[in-house]
Amino acid sequence: MLELLREMFSYGFLVRALAVGTLIALCAALLGVTLVLKRYSMIGDGLSHVGFGALTVAAAMNLAPLQVALPVVVLAAFLLLRLNETGKIKSDAGIALISTTALAIGVVVASQTTGLNSDLNSYMFGSILVLDGDDVVVSIVLSLAVLVFFVLFYHRIFAVTFDEDFARATGTRAGAMNLLIALLTAVTVVLGMRMMGTLLISGIVLFPTLSARRVCRRFSSLVVTAAIISVVCFVVGLILSYLVSTPVGATVILVNLAVLAVFSAVGALRARLQREA
Repeated sequence: MLELLREMFSYGFLVRALAVGTLIALCAALLGVTLVLKRYSMIGDGLSHVGFGALTVAAAMNLAPLQVALPVVVLAAFLLLRLNETGKIKSDAGIALISTTALAIGVVVASQTTGLNSDLNSYMFGSILVLDGDDVVVSIVLSLAVLVFFVLFYHRIFAVTFDEDFARATGTRAGAMNLLIALLTAVTVVLGMRMMGTLLISGIVLFPTLSARRVCRRFSSLVVTAAIISVVCFVVGLILSYLVSTPVGATVILVNLAVLAVFSAVGALRARLQREA
């Protein structure tokens, strides 16, 4: 086993994938707890579609994809948040509206541009071969920002997540907190979809929190457990994808699904034992 791991991580692109993927998985899990509990978990899927449209347009115009996609996705996150706050369009409808529009733009641009098939495939399903040193640096900065954010504003995040009206009444700037969460989510999605793909990135936001909720009741334990699950599932998924030659993104999601099934069984068993006690 050690020899296999030594051989696997002798490749530079796999080392970069491990570093970037672990950090993104950590960030996605921490942000995912708040997004899932606020019933806003599909924002990851919506923003990834916006990112796909932006990446496709950037590639067609020979521009740097990441520099184009990041501000566009951040703007979309703020727009979705604004639509939800005004109440003119509900969050699920707003996500569907913006994501399908961006996806349609990306598909149309790709169909009218020659030589985008390989890029389109990597954007849709992800590719660890596109990661470079800049991705590692940005991922480190992002993970530190998310960790600092959670440590410094833990109590405010807790309040905004469970009762936004109460948080406002106690002096918490709920609007500013929501904007910051949206910003960090947008950045995480843009970085993560280069490796996981636009069709799968929302999975690492959703699955770890769903698994952790099966066995955790306190917010603090939920955050820690979701983070551990997310990182472990990514590492296991990366190793399995190397062993059986499957796409990394899809393998990571299937590992998360297996963990969700196990945690669901454990949670159901524990609930049954508590009822019988």
